[in-house]
Amino acid sequence: MRNKFLGTGTPGWHPLRKVATVFSGLRYAVFYDAAVAYKLVLSAGVLAAAFALRAWVDALLILLVTVLVLIAELANTAIEALCDFVETRHDERIKVIKDIAAAAAGLAIFAWFVVLAVEAARFWPVLARGAGPA
Repeated sequence: MRNKFLGTGTPGWHPLRKVATVFSGLRYAVFYDAAVAYKLVLSAGVLAAAFALRAWVDALLILLVTVLVLIAELANTAIEALCDFVETRHDERIKVIKDIAAAAAGLAIFAWFVVLAVEAARFWPVLARGAGPA
């Protein structure tokens, strides 16, 4: 695809290529970054419970925080990889950049964990009884 700012690349806009790129990046992150994989697995479990109980607002909240934490994790991974590519030796400025990226991911993880814990605590008694929606 052509980069209109740099004037590089091939002309044409291909939406399917964009979607393929998104899934390629997500697949790479899931297979090679355990932090992304376990968050997807835990979220899928709680999300499945929300769907089973037809708790639609809860499901949307779980989906929202999961996407938020995945965005933060992917950005953190990309920033760390870029920093390691630019400077392989120890540099205090690179350390600060990586620490800031990790802090952003950490805040997203905290929000994700709180929401998943609260939702799982709400769903567990209902699922344990085998009853329908609360």
